[in-house]
Amino acid sequence: MRILVVEDDVALGDVIRRALAETGYAVTIAGTAPGGIEAFEIDTYDLVVLDLMLPGLPDGGMGVCRRIREINHDTPVLMLTALDSMRSKVAGLDAGADDYIVKPFHLVELLARTRALLRRAPRAQPPVLTAQGVTLIPSTQTAIRDGRTIDLTPKEYAVLEYLMRNAGTIISSTELIDHAWDSNYEGFSNVVQTYIRYLRQKLSTPGESDIIQTRRGAGYLIAADE
Repeated sequence: MRILVVEDDVALGDVIRRALAETGYAVTIAGTAPGGIEAFEIDTYDLVVLDLMLPGLPDGGMGVCRRIREINHDTPVLMLTALDSMRSKVAGLDAGADDYIVKPFHLVELLARTRALLRRAPRAQPPVLTAQGVTLIPSTQTAIRDGRTIDLTPKEYAVLEYLMRNAGTIISSTELIDHAWDSNYEGFSNVVQTYIRYLRQKLSTPGESDIIQTRRGAGYLIAADE
């Protein structure tokens, strides 16, 4: 899943980015109100983590939140602020935020609120995904095949989850990078091929079929169950 973080404090933004990325989310960072609006206008996100006090607009994060709601009514918005007054909380919620967390906060709380918002979102996927004899359990980021539990790293889970969520559709390497990493990823070009290999090694024991198909020149596919 993809998360947009709009935070002008570079150090805090990086801490949030790393915490979310280590959990398996693809994260995009914007440091100003106009930058956050532009990022949301040109891409699709499952959640927005939005600071209230942002440069670039007179009403800062409130203006960003209102613009997000003009574009999309469903994307969850988690608002961050150092202001702990009831008036500020009410104003944030009235602007369209779904939840509110006051700085300073613990990362475990941020991650818990993130999970809760994603579960409640209209786009949220079923609690269990199944395809080709494999069951994927998002709550534990594990896969089960023939009674065998398979532990996955956050990136392995992100890749497999996206393929299973889109079972029956060929997914390109670029699309997988955008989903499991982020739009600014500049690492080695065969990262997707590497993680597909990791998944195949974990998902299939000798004698078991490979559920991830390679379509040369197009991408990867997990067939949908009939």
